[in-house]
Order: sequence, then C-alpha cells, then structure tokens
Amino acid sequence: MTALTLSTSSAAALRADAVVVGVAKGAKGPVVAAGAEAVDKAFGGKLAAVLETLGATGAEGEVTKLPAASGLKAPVVLAVGLGDVPAKDDGYDAETLRRAAGTASRALSGSKKGAFALPIEDVASAAAVAEGALLGAYTYDKSNGNGGNAKDGKNAKNVKNVKDTDKKNNGPLAEVALVGGKPRDKAYKAAAERATALVEEINRARDLINTPSNLLNPADFAAEAVAAAKEHGLKTEVLDEKALKKGGYGGILGVGQGSEAPPRLVRIAYTHPKAEKTLALVGKGITYDSGGISLKPAGHNETMKCDMSGAAAVFATVVAAARLGLRVNLTGWLALAENMPSGSATRPGDVLSMYGGKTVEVLNTDAEGRLVLADAITRAGEEKPDAIVDVATLTGAMVLALGNRTFGIMTNDEAFRTSLHEIAEEAGEQSWPMPLPTHLRKGIDSPVADLANMGERMGGGLVAGIFLKEFVADGITWGHLDIAGPAFNEAGPFGYTPKGGTGAAVRTLVRLAERAADGDLG
Repeated sequence: MTALTLSTSSAAALRADAVVVGVAKGAKGPVVAAGAEAVDKAFGGKLAAVLETLGATGAEGEVTKLPAASGLKAPVVLAVGLGDVPAKDDGYDAETLRRAAGTASRALSGSKKGAFALPIEDVASAAAVAEGALLGAYTYDKSNGNGGNAKDGKNAKNVKNVKDTDKKNNGPLAEVALVGGKPRDKAYKAAAERATALVEEINRARDLINTPSNLLNPADFAAEAVAAAKEHGLKTEVLDEKALKKGGYGGILGVGQGSEAPPRLVRIAYTHPKAEKTLALVGKGITYDSGGISLKPAGHNETMKCDMSGAAAVFATVVAAARLGLRVNLTGWLALAENMPSGSATRPGDVLSMYGGKTVEVLNTDAEGRLVLADAITRAGEEKPDAIVDVATLTGAMVLALGNRTFGIMTNDEAFRTSLHEIAEEAGEQSWPMPLPTHLRKGIDSPVADLANMGERMGGGLVAGIFLKEFVADGITWGHLDIAGPAFNEAGPFGYTPKGGTGAAVRTLVRLAERAADGDLG
C-alpha cells in the first residue's frame, strides 16, 4: 500500500522523484493552479508559458512532464490537467481533485515518492487529493500458483499481491506527500487516516475482484473473510453446503449445485457499544458465472470472475467500518457460489424452494444473482436492521441504461433512494435513481411457483429489483445498488480508476455507514 504523509515543506524544498502541480484550462491558455506557487516561482513565473509551449492545455486528465528548474529539490515537475478554471471563489470540487491526483499517481508508477502540490484549501480538499492519489497508485500483481484444493479454501493464500511475478510491473508509487497538509492538525490527521483505511479496503476489494476464479472459489472467499475478521475483531459465521441444506437456502444451493466448488453464506459483523443504528449489507458473490445451463456465449464470459464484486464491496465496507471505529452496527452477508453447467446443475424450468419458504421457477439460470441475494436478504431481515442494502453486478440491462461508469439505485422508500443518491455523489461515485414500476411485477408471476426469476425483457434491470423486493420483510427500509457497469473496467485506466476491478460502491457504503453512525439514514 502506498504510504501517505502530510508535509509542511514547500513544494520547492521537498525531496521527491517528482512534484505534482495542477494546471487548469483558461480562456487564453493553461493556468497554473493554487498550490504550485513555489514551483512557478522557480520557473520565474513562467511555468504556464513553458507548459503551453510543450502542448499542455489544462484539459482534465492531461499529463505533462518536464525537467525541474533550478531551486527545486525534485528533478521532475508533473503537471496534471484540472479542466476548466472554476468560477471565482468556487474552487475545485472534490471529484476533480480526486481524479487529478489519481492521474498523477498512475503517471508516477514505479517511483519512490511524489510531492503533491495540488490546490488544498481545507480538510475536505486535502482528503480528496489523498483519496485520489492513493486510489490511483493501485496495481494488481499477477497471482502465482496453479490453484489448490477446489473445495476447502486453500487457495485463499493466493489472494494477495505477490511481488516479483511480473517484470513489466514496476509497482505502485511508494509514497504520496501532501504539500499543504497539516500533520499537527487533528482534522487533517483524521482525514489522512480515513483516506488510508478507506483506500486499503477498496484495494482489498479490487484484489479479490481481479483474482482469477481458479484461485478464488466460494470457500476461498469465505476463508479470506474469516482471516480479516480475526485481524480486525469481527464476528463471522460461515454456512457450508451442509448447513445451507439444513437451513433451507434453496437459492444459494440451486445456483451452486452445478459446480465442484460448493457455495457458502458468510455473515461478517462489526458492532459498536454505543451504536444506535444497525445496517445490513448483502453482496452478490458469484466467484465465476458461466451462466449455468443457460450458458453465456463466447465474448461474454471472459471477465466473469468479477461477478463477486458486490460481495467484495460489502466485505471491504465492514472491515473499513471497524478500522474507522464507526458508531454503527454493521452486518455483511456474502452470498457466495460458482454458477457452472453440469449434470447436477439447476435446469431452466426447475423450481427452487428459497430460504423463508417462497418458491421460484428458474426460467434462466444466468439470472442467478437474484437467487443468491434473495436467500441472503431474507436471512438479513430476520435480524430486524434499520435498513438493508444489497450490492450486485446484477444485470446487463443496467449497463445498457446507464453505461459503464454509473450504478443504478432502487429502493422501497423514495426518501432512502434520494439519500443513497446524495451519498454516492458526495463520495464521488456516479449513480442514478431508478424506479420500480408496479406494472412490471405481473411479469414475474409463475404458474408453478410463487414467482419466476425472469420477467419482461425490456426494463430487465428494474425487473430484477422488483424480484428482490419480494424478499424484503415488511417494515424494513431496503436499497439495491446494481453496479454491473462500474464494477469492472475493461477499458483503459482513467483518473484514479484502474483497469480491472474498481471497488465500486465501497465509498458509498462507507459514507452510508458514517451517516448511520450520526443517526441519519435519510
């Protein structure tokens, strides 16, 4: 993990491999942003002119490197674009700073230390730069080994960054020094500590998502949760296939029965003695999704190791809450299974008896995420939390609706939906509130079961939400985050977002837990 330090030194005096400055897009050319005054002075006040000569415009995400002028301890200046110059007195918003810092961190991959002299006006802007820089510094090193026992979780030791396995990978930026940070100020120190804990847990989720499926089956994932729980003082309960059968978890068992790697349901809980609110988070954890008997075509299954991104987000959030000492009770439910075709797999047309007694006709075995979530949501509701939020890479329909960078929000409470949207935006994650139209409910009626796992094709993402709502106990506030778009970035990296697993929804869920700790759930 990249180290984060707060520095009172000037950007000119700080020893580092490079000093990072911001440059904005002005009406008459690039404009050097606040925080870089000392660097600009070393260039005789002509840094903007030099950058323009080199082709810099200040456009968001643009990176320009140049040799440092005499008087600077760092040998290189890295100018990162901030986009348009903000209106007078507005300053740069937090997300602009996060993305710029992340872009700079990626550009400094393999370096020992970067001095970040970006616009830091207050604690909030310092936190944004810290988060962005740490998030952007992430790299995933290829796992070694060819897998262990497919049934007992012995692969779990491979779910980590293994050094020296890829000669082309120079590793992440080793240290981020925040110029303008105030190491003796309690608020700045707290912001730095929060950013470090938050990003370490986001990176935990990213590592899990990026791990090949032959190294991370349900038992392996469960073992990871148990190990983290011991480290951070959390309580865990793991239901194996025998316990799932005894408990009547037909959804999880039905999805996992086609695989040689049996399913698991993990309960991981953090409690605070002074907590007034209790949250339950439910994560879809399909460690590989072939589609089952309703097999995915070639071109649609190569990245399906990422279908456990929801469970990874929930797991990371619970650990983050513990590390931050939030005054909230937080329980994570990881619904883990591998969806494979075989002679023992669930067939289209089969009827499953779910946890809690409802029956479901399986019309499409590739609509499996809602089946494992349904069991976990029902179980979570038995503990009477103040709210349940499930997180899942659930539907391709949501990607078609919102694209690859925005997740959908559905709830059974309009005020809660608005609150979740506001929280996501505040955390820097793109989201959009989606409806649950009542006329779509009829489409999941079944002649042989209480309901079917498929309905109308148009609005498929909404249909999935309507299905899940059927398993929420009366009187419990519920939200559903469909992160199918932003969970796994198949394109090139941008801002602080890497290629591969992104850790989508962790920042939103942690911010939700912080609000709950303050007694506010919206």
